[in-house]
Amino acid sequence: MLSNMYWTQAGSVMATIMFIYTMFMRLVPSTLQTRIGRYSKKFSSFVYPYIRITFHEYTGERLMKSEAYTAIQTYLSEHSSQLATKLKAEATKVKDTSIPLILSMDDNEEIIEEFQGVKVWWGAHKITSKTQSFSLHPSYSDDKRYYKLTFHKRYRSLITESYLKHVLEEAKAIEMKNRQLKLYTNTKTKWSHVILEHPATFETLAMRSKEKEDIINDLVKFKSGKSYYAKIGKAWKRGYLLYGPPGTGKSTMIVAMANFMNYDVYDLELTAVKNNSDLRKLLINTSSKSIIVIEDIDCSLDLTGQRKKKIEKVERGEGEGSMKRDDEDDEDRGSKVTLSGLLNVVDGIWSACGGERIMVFTTNFVEKIDPALIRRGRMDKHIELSYCCYEAFKVLAKNYLDIESHHLFPKIEKLLEETKMTPADVAENLMPKSVDEEVETCLHSLIQALEKFKKDAEKKKAGTERKQSNMQESKGIEKHGEGVEANVIH
Repeated sequence: MLSNMYWTQAGSVMATIMFIYTMFMRLVPSTLQTRIGRYSKKFSSFVYPYIRITFHEYTGERLMKSEAYTAIQTYLSEHSSQLATKLKAEATKVKDTSIPLILSMDDNEEIIEEFQGVKVWWGAHKITSKTQSFSLHPSYSDDKRYYKLTFHKRYRSLITESYLKHVLEEAKAIEMKNRQLKLYTNTKTKWSHVILEHPATFETLAMRSKEKEDIINDLVKFKSGKSYYAKIGKAWKRGYLLYGPPGTGKSTMIVAMANFMNYDVYDLELTAVKNNSDLRKLLINTSSKSIIVIEDIDCSLDLTGQRKKKIEKVERGEGEGSMKRDDEDDEDRGSKVTLSGLLNVVDGIWSACGGERIMVFTTNFVEKIDPALIRRGRMDKHIELSYCCYEAFKVLAKNYLDIESHHLFPKIEKLLEETKMTPADVAENLMPKSVDEEVETCLHSLIQALEKFKKDAEKKKAGTERKQSNMQESKGIEKHGEGVEANVIH
């Protein structure tokens, strides 16, 4: 009863003070109002010594979603599940996670955090509009959400210079850790994507451990080399050439690199690109932290062939008219991407658009590629992926059969040394054909396949040798006949 009376009287007193203050401000001169405003501001600052910063969900005239708001949302989602009492849950599609839901602060909830011994308050707020509005933005709603950061004014420089930077960097790291990798493909000047869910890793990659370690160290060095590349004046990019027979794991290697680096993959189909200008547009629209792949570079476009033809024409002394006709013939083709256009994307000015990119070329026939395209500095690291060795076989046996040793391993080791079989063929023979198929049956299947490969290779070699011997004999007979004929004429 007394408390109600107290609050009623207090409310009346405040209302009276505000009325008197309003009337007073109307009567006093403007110069005196400025002074009073300055002193009242100091007084309110003394009574409430806290600073508040708001981060709205949408900013600008076009109501674009604020990057700062999104980053804070990511940061607080990671921390709020342990600090907040009111949470909201959303389903996640992030692969390789045991947590099916993402927990974040609910509306009108507040958490307290410490940074370098200083307390800060984060609040999630929502203002529901009473009138409905129309927006073309797909995720925009009438509810205005924002985060409010509160801290003591004496820590202004610490919060604005260090803490907010820490929040943004931490949010970026969390986003990279939790994001889904994407596999992009191109149609003319646009990219479309699907989620990259291939599970290949360096652990499951069938190759020698020393070679894998060398590639991993190279990737780690590249990822942490931003300042080094800036110091030497080079674009922050690296090129890899993967070459070897079909089925040796070139595509699998690319996926293992993407999963290890947590990079998106852009599978660039050159035959779908109209010209050099469109190729540049595609490059500009790729993100940093990505792997740009051109598979079977020797088959994508006849770049080397075009260049050789033009060089031969110049060497033969043919005029410009012939060169122009050759260019017109090129224009009739589906793609007009030239070798110089591709070189500019790989290692020219346009290659510096964006940072932290890896360019990968793959080929089955490295000798068919123009040397200018794969020289060091463009394709910095050349990786040969060859036939299956015993060490690679042991990785496959672990992957497919979950075994690390067996009494048939020595026999398989000997056959692998005598036979050229790709990891893809070895894996196909190791894979159980039914649920209840035993390990030994799979190993025997591989041994039979290796023995057949060996016999076929021996037959092919013998046939080649016979063919060469017959050709040499026929050449010898021809020479002998020419000699006899010359003697008769003489």
